[in-house]
Amino acid sequence: MQPCDAGAIASRPAEAPCSARAAPWVLAATILGSSLAFIDGTVVNVALPALQADLNATVVDVQWVIEAYALLLAALLLVGGSLGDIYGRKRVYVAGVIVFAAASAFCGLAFDVKQLLVGRAVQGIGAALMVPGSLAILSASFSERDRGRAIGTWSGFTSITSAVGPILGGWLIEHASWHWVFFINLPLALIVVVLTLVHVPESRSMQEGQALDWAGAVLATVGLGGVVFALIESSHRGWDTRVVSAALVGVFALIAFVAVEGRKTAPLLPIGLFRERNFTGANLLTLFLYSALSATLFFFPLNLIQVQGYTATAAASALFPFIALMFVLSRWSGKLVSRYGRRRPLLLGPILASLGFALFAAPSTGGTYWTTFFPAVTMLGLGMAISVAPLTTTVMNSVGQEHAGIASGINNAVARLAAVLAIALFGIVMLGSFNRHLSRELAGMNVSAETRRQIDDQRIKLAGMTVPPEVRRSVDDSFIAGFRLVMLMSAGLGLASAASTWLFIGDER
Repeated sequence: MQPCDAGAIASRPAEAPCSARAAPWVLAATILGSSLAFIDGTVVNVALPALQADLNATVVDVQWVIEAYALLLAALLLVGGSLGDIYGRKRVYVAGVIVFAAASAFCGLAFDVKQLLVGRAVQGIGAALMVPGSLAILSASFSERDRGRAIGTWSGFTSITSAVGPILGGWLIEHASWHWVFFINLPLALIVVVLTLVHVPESRSMQEGQALDWAGAVLATVGLGGVVFALIESSHRGWDTRVVSAALVGVFALIAFVAVEGRKTAPLLPIGLFRERNFTGANLLTLFLYSALSATLFFFPLNLIQVQGYTATAAASALFPFIALMFVLSRWSGKLVSRYGRRRPLLLGPILASLGFALFAAPSTGGTYWTTFFPAVTMLGLGMAISVAPLTTTVMNSVGQEHAGIASGINNAVARLAAVLAIALFGIVMLGSFNRHLSRELAGMNVSAETRRQIDDQRIKLAGMTVPPEVRRSVDDSFIAGFRLVMLMSAGLGLASAASTWLFIGDER
C-alpha cells in the first residue's frame, strides 16, 4: 500500500452516503479497483525477465516498461483526484477503469516493446483516474461512524490481493505466458464497472470557481518526462544532443511548474504546505524510503529469475513475508504515534528498513531462500510496517483539516515519483557497475574475439544476455556486483529517510 491511502479516505466528510444494503458492494467495487493498480505494480516486475527474453528487450526497454506507467501515474495522480471532485467521482472512476482495462488488453496483445510501452503509458493514465477515485468514493460513501470499519476492510482485502496477485501472475508466466499478466485485469475490470454503475452513488465537491489546473498538469508531465528520459537514455546513448535537450526541457518545465503553482489561487500542488516542517519532513522521508523500496522491487526479481534460477512463481512468492508483515502489523503500527509520538517509529522503521536493504547485498549466487533472501525480506517488511501508518498519521496531522485531502494526495504522488526517479537513477548505477565488473572478468579469461563481440553487443541486457556456458558465471557475478551496490545505496537512502525524521519532524503525540 502507498503511504496516505487510508488517510485520503478519512480526510473528507461523507457527501453521498450509501445505504446499508449497498455498502458491501461499494466496498467490493473500491477494493477490486484498487487491487487492479496494486497487482499491476508488482506482477509486471515479476514478468520483466520473461518479456525481456520474449521481446529481445534490453534493460533500458524493461526500465521503460515500468517507467511509462509510473511516470504518467505520478504526474497525473492529483489531476485524477481533481477531475473526480469536479465532474463526479463515480463517472471518472469508471472511465479510469475502462481506460486501464483497454490498455491492459493492448499490452497483452503487444508483440514488440514499442507497442507494450504505448499500452503501459495509457495504463498509467487510466490508473491516475482510478486510484484517487477509489479512495474518494469510500470517503464520500461512508459516514464518519462507519468509515473506520470500511478503511480496515479495504486495507485488509487490498493487502490480500497484493499478496496473492503476484503469485498468481508468476504461475501464469511460468505455465502460460507473460501476456496473461495483463489479461487477468480484464475480468476484474468488468466486475468493477458493473458494481460501480449499479451500486455506487455519485458524488462531487465542486466549489465555486473551481477549475482544473491544466497548466500545472502539463508542466509536471513534461518536466518529469524530460528528466526521466534523459536519465534512462543516457545509460546507453551517453549525453548526446537529444538526451541533453530532454534534460534541459525537463528542468525548465519543472522550474516553470513551481513558479506557476506559487501564483495560482487553486493550484494542483499548493507550495505553501511545504512551509510546515512536519509535512516537509514526511515527504522527504517518503521520497528517500520509497526510492530505495522501488529500486529493490525492480532489480530483485531480475536477480532471482535470471541469476539465481528461480521460477516466476517462486520469485513472486519470495516477497510474501514482506506483504504479510505489512498486513499483520498495520493495525498495531497505527497506534504507535499516540503511544510513542511521531519521531520514534519514524526513526526506527526506516533504520530497520535500511538494515533490510543492506541484507539484500549479502548473498552471492546459490544457497536456499531461507538463508539468503528471507532475512532481508523479513527485515524490510518489519521496517516498512513500522513506518507506513505513522507516516500517514504525520502527513494528515501536519496540515489543517481543510487541506488533509490534498496533503494525502501529494504524499501519495511523492511515493510514486520516488519510484520513477529511483528506477531511472539506479539503472545508470547498475549498468555502469555491471559493465566495469564484466570487463575486469573478461580481461582474465581466454575468450574468442567472436564471443567477446557477442557479449559486448548484449551488455545492455545485463543478466538477460545469451552467452556461452563458460562466460555465464562471470555475467552472473557482474550482475551481483551491481545489485550489491544498488542495495547498499538503498540502505543509505533508508538512513537518509531516518535523518529527515530527526531534522524535521517534531515529537508531539
